[in-house]
Amino acid sequence: MQTWRCWGRNNSRRRRRVELSEEDLQLINALQIAPRISWSDAGRILGVHPTTLAARWERLKDSGGAWSTAHLMGDPKQMCLALVDVDCEMAARTQVTAALAAIPEVVTVEEAASNRDLMLTVITPTLDRFSDTLLGQLKEIPGLVKYQTALCTRLHSGGYAWRLNVLDKAQMAALQALAGPEAAGAAPVNQGAPLPQSHLDLIPFLARDGRAAAADIARALGRTPATVQRQLNRLLASQVLSFRCEIAQKYSGYPVTCRWFANVPPGQHEAAAAELRSFRNIRLTASTTGRTNFVIIMWLHSLADVMNAEQALQQRIPGIELVESVVVLNSAKRVGWMLNPDSTATGAVVVPAADLAPTV
Repeated sequence: MQTWRCWGRNNSRRRRRVELSEEDLQLINALQIAPRISWSDAGRILGVHPTTLAARWERLKDSGGAWSTAHLMGDPKQMCLALVDVDCEMAARTQVTAALAAIPEVVTVEEAASNRDLMLTVITPTLDRFSDTLLGQLKEIPGLVKYQTALCTRLHSGGYAWRLNVLDKAQMAALQALAGPEAAGAAPVNQGAPLPQSHLDLIPFLARDGRAAAADIARALGRTPATVQRQLNRLLASQVLSFRCEIAQKYSGYPVTCRWFANVPPGQHEAAAAELRSFRNIRLTASTTGRTNFVIIMWLHSLADVMNAEQALQQRIPGIELVESVVVLNSAKRVGWMLNPDSTATGAVVVPAADLAPTV
């Protein structure tokens, strides 16, 4: 039987207003590049004392302005990644949103501005689990009247690769050189067999804190630090998890989210994805099933940039057809983390009990 936990802190601590300084943004950028770098190494590169960096990071986490997490990558080669549109009764939208956000497989919940009420990102171990379990849960939610699913056939890029880009080239290169196997772009190590349950037990701890130390996890699980470190090393090397340092969107300089449903000519998806990697504000690109075959998500400076982005997409991707654009009004949950209306993290995290056993 699969069980789930929601870990959290007192939400009242998250209401304190905090403005992010340039030094805060540099720290977040550093952890985007090297999510589990030591404070001593990060301090040497950033020119800041390690204890100052650690204290700064604690302040950022406590304010909900930034957080570190790990979640299942959602690579269609290993598991099922689905984008689900949901319609609900107007009077029940708040309750439906809360019910959906409480489902661990529903990793992201967004309120849409047009043609659907909510947009979900769903990750399950298999298509069967999605069909048999997840869809059954959706049907049981009062006020949810309709859903429509697009299955991802290729994940080209995700939020784990998004960067603030406030560091200079030398600092970014130094951080990249020290980044571990959990860093975006690192090559997976082929283990040749599914990860055992003992290794998957670590996932909830990393979801709550992507920088969780082996010693702390070992203490919670009643294992030796050496054993957990070995298990952690293999889990990180498998690349089944996506590590990211997230920032409250309002502090990112890109407060508007837009999703495009597009058609790209057959055989041109990889070329389109490669071209899109040069857009610094890309949050996700994926090939999908359904009435369109390609999805693009960007963070933008303003609503006026929607048109600018569309012009750039059409100029740089031959044959692309932009069928529909949808602006996100609110994000209730982002890759497991519950968010306040102002995009800061509440501190509550919905994580699985790690019985997913992806193949690596």
